[in-house]
Amino acid sequence: MNTSFVDDIVKAVEVLRSGGIILYPTDTIWGIGCDATNAAAVKRIYEIKQREDTKSMLVLMENPNLLNSYISEVPEIAWELIEVADTPLTIIYPGAKNLAVNLVANDGSIGIRITNEAFTQQLIQRFRKPVVSTSANISGQKSPQNFAEISEEIKKSVDFIVKFRQDDLTRSNPSGIIKLGVGGQIEIIRK
Repeated sequence: MNTSFVDDIVKAVEVLRSGGIILYPTDTIWGIGCDATNAAAVKRIYEIKQREDTKSMLVLMENPNLLNSYISEVPEIAWELIEVADTPLTIIYPGAKNLAVNLVANDGSIGIRITNEAFTQQLIQRFRKPVVSTSANISGQKSPQNFAEISEEIKKSVDFIVKFRQDDLTRSNPSGIIKLGVGGQIEIIRK
């Protein structure tokens, strides 16, 4: 593993543990992130994005086995969806628990994506908690497709910017989004 990759993870974990905000590459687009259990850090992200706190943000995890720690009852269909997804998939689950209250939607749901990308997997494994991921833009503005498109305003507002993949100009796509109901209902939000 390359040294800057490891250094980035060590520093990012340190910032997350201190309640800070990071700008980092994810399995989809660049994201603004924080400890998903820290309400003050989550509030800061809403402020950075100039976004209403009624619009919930999603959470990244590296292992589906952690879902039971943050969802009251994982619908059976979720396990199958996670297993067959061949592109990044965010699933909105009912019954969020053990997460910052201002991160959870008014109906008690939370969007969670299991990441298969090396950097975010390592980051979350070392941090040992889920990490918020929201697009690195001011609310209502176009989501940046790579690091070069992120505004200076966003860059100046975070506590740490990951160096890994900054020079990658590959255009990224957001994840698909599926909402699951308590009774197993499935609603496709974004393909």
